[in-house]
Amino acid sequence: MSARPSPTATLPESGSAAPLPSVIDAPLSAKDEGRISPRAHARHIGALVRRNLLWIRQDPESMFDAVLMPIVFTLLFVYVFGGSIGQSLGGGQDQYVQYVVPGLMAMMGMNIATAVGTGFNQDFQTGVMDRFRTLPIGQGSVLFAKIVVELMRMLVATTILMIVGVLVGFDITNWPGLFAAVGLAVLFGSALMWIFLVLGVTMKNAQSVQAMGFLVLMPLQFGSSIFSPPRTMPGWLQAFTDYNPLSSLADTARGLMVGGPVAHDLWVTLGWTAVITAVMAPVAIHKFRTKS
Repeated sequence: MSARPSPTATLPESGSAAPLPSVIDAPLSAKDEGRISPRAHARHIGALVRRNLLWIRQDPESMFDAVLMPIVFTLLFVYVFGGSIGQSLGGGQDQYVQYVVPGLMAMMGMNIATAVGTGFNQDFQTGVMDRFRTLPIGQGSVLFAKIVVELMRMLVATTILMIVGVLVGFDITNWPGLFAAVGLAVLFGSALMWIFLVLGVTMKNAQSVQAMGFLVLMPLQFGSSIFSPPRTMPGWLQAFTDYNPLSSLADTARGLMVGGPVAHDLWVTLGWTAVITAVMAPVAIHKFRTKS
């Protein structure tokens, strides 16, 4: 391994087609990859994170969804639906702001996770992933680096959400609860990203990934307690919201940020996070290694 060039020196820093050194002629086998130390894996992930961040700097439009989505959704739901739904909560628009902002935090992970799949698929279409797989790095490093960068984008979106929420009247009374809710949302969002990484590897193009994401996204978001209390829904839809992990995440965030029961929904959210990660992460890494 010492005769090989440093991975950080050969990783592409943008989408440009810079030639790779000729001494790197084959990807690591599963046996060779098992010999890479955790420190080397961390170094590979760091180099790939840097590459992705440099690409974002060259293509700032890729941040539009993380920047604009929390602004649009907050203003739309607060000023269009806030009065009517707020009345059903026993208050008005101010009451609805306290309800919907924690729910929107739960929604950020799902939306950012969709972008992971489309971006990953585009990297395959442009040949970037083929170049990565010729480098002497752990194949899982590519996926972990992608998740790290997308979690950074999620934190940006969440920060903007909270700023806009405060501007429209959200009252932060429990700062430790706020940080705990953000951490839980990030943890659950990382689990969802494995699902969309699998879609990014298996679907033929980015449009297919986006369409599949839309079909999954809409029922889970609107069939949950993110935007309105389930008690106002018909019985069959209330049954769906009871098993919807986004409802558990949204209710946990509300309990942490504005007060209310937390324990049950917290354990449900952590359970979903563990199961999704345990099932989908190995599938995503295997699909990435074996994709032809």
